[in-house]
Amino acid sequence: MKELKKALILNPVFYVARDIERALGLDLAIPNYYIISNYTEYGKSLAKKHKNIFLIKEKKLLDTWELLSHPIANKIIDGKHARPNILVFKNTLQIEKICQENDWNLLNPPSELADKIEQKISQVKWAGALKKYFPSYQIKQCQDIKWQGEKIIIQFNQSHTGSGTILITDKKQLEEIKTKFPKRLARTAKYIVGPLFTNNNVVWNKNILLGNINYQITGLKPFTDVEFATIGNDWALPHKILNKNQIAQYKKIALAVGKKMSDSYWKGAFGIDVVMDQKTKRMYLLEINARQPASVTYESILQKNHSLLHTAHSITTFEAHMASLLKLKYNKEKLIEIKDGAQIIQRVTNKILNIKLKILNKLKILNFKTIKYENKKINADLLRIQSIDGIMVRHNRFNEIGNKIMKSLELT
Repeated sequence: MKELKKALILNPVFYVARDIERALGLDLAIPNYYIISNYTEYGKSLAKKHKNIFLIKEKKLLDTWELLSHPIANKIIDGKHARPNILVFKNTLQIEKICQENDWNLLNPPSELADKIEQKISQVKWAGALKKYFPSYQIKQCQDIKWQGEKIIIQFNQSHTGSGTILITDKKQLEEIKTKFPKRLARTAKYIVGPLFTNNNVVWNKNILLGNINYQITGLKPFTDVEFATIGNDWALPHKILNKNQIAQYKKIALAVGKKMSDSYWKGAFGIDVVMDQKTKRMYLLEINARQPASVTYESILQKNHSLLHTAHSITTFEAHMASLLKLKYNKEKLIEIKDGAQIIQRVTNKILNIKLKILNKLKILNFKTIKYENKKINADLLRIQSIDGIMVRHNRFNEIGNKIMKSLELT
């Protein structure tokens, strides 16, 4: 996108990220786009090729706010521009305070707005008319939740990649939650069985750019021990298992959420998670991710691979996210359509704490791209495996390509 490249000449942007992969959605050859991240082997391999990547080496991996506070980062940022633009993956009050103290221009929408939209309790008041798209729910203190003989979902106010979502399957399990958190507010809803879908959208100058629907790979062992943890995306499967009516339902929900966010002065990327009831085939809104979803980076790479087939107004999701945050003029751009590609993440589990070199070599021989993380915390990203083709044949079932990944990981 020529306009974005021109804007960066006058408005340098520093993407500060704990995990460097989050910042790789833009062409690294573009002048005045800088990345500051932790020193890792993967980051080192990129920094050798690109002078705009700066890595900070410490005894442990630093969170984004710690990177922003680091003297080396301060020197890099202040040495490049009088009042630089800062971009982060997920904004927080702490990050806002650091940027304000240093007179840096933070591009992300306010963290208070993001929390209001994302958090399960505050979201109810904000949602307004969007409530009709959610499964029927109640908000109560845990001690007041009663077992009705059917599986229910309990969600606490804050969650990430499914970690705040609990499936209650019997009365005993519910009683344990009530005993442990009697006064905690929780949102309860009927458990809907069916495949999950998500997509990455962008609010740009009040315009809603709807992104590509992908199947959300969730909770599969041995990739994670957490039942509702997101572990990947498949952009091919929705076009095989969703009909026109279901796709229309999905887009209607995404557009409604986008308009509500626009009315709340949101700008940039956001994502939604939707479940299809396997009995009724109806689509229900489950999550609103008021931030750059993690899949934006690889989606944008896949979009670049298809860019020659599109017009001058075609744009990747990451580019649109950046253009919106830099307040560039919207000129009828549309997100590039893709119908193939997938990625899956091996998370840190109780049994899998590291990835052996021979596994990486096997995946490389099979032409999969891999990104190895150096995280230690349970359920954190350990290995991201990316394919230009879909890896799922149906809900919770790998196709031949997906099975090759499984075999390479020596997990079958």
